[in-house]
Amino acid sequence: MKYAAWLIIAFCALLLQGRISVLGVPPDLTVLIAFYAGIRYGEHKGLFAGLLIGFVEDSLSNSMIGPNMLSKGLVGYVAAFFISGGLFRWTPLLGIFSVSILTFFDSVIAVLLKTLFDKRPGTVAAIVFISVMQSLLNALAGAFMRPEHVD
Repeated sequence: MKYAAWLIIAFCALLLQGRISVLGVPPDLTVLIAFYAGIRYGEHKGLFAGLLIGFVEDSLSNSMIGPNMLSKGLVGYVAAFFISGGLFRWTPLLGIFSVSILTFFDSVIAVLLKTLFDKRPGTVAAIVFISVMQSLLNALAGAFMRPEHVD
């Protein structure tokens, strides 16, 4: 039952991020799933969730498979390593900051890999604008995501 809920959430995130946009920039909702899995369930499950979500996203993008797998997997792993590992005391502000930074990190890694192994998906200015906008759009969700051990 738990896995069915995760599948439904991932499906809805993929569907919504293709349908909505702000200033022509779609939010990257799938990175929120990898982030949540990382802070809630640890490094291994965060990495696995990110890899799975990235694989589905790469499969649907008509591009090469791998950039989103690596970037989302790293987001799930890094979120668990830094956020839920006791290095920082969890606050909603830390959630906002970490989601924003990791969304930007995800976008940069995916674009860098696409540029290196395929072709650059746009101009540098457009890539930076999209990355920053996605980070800002996802930032608010970080205030509502909490690690398991937080009271």
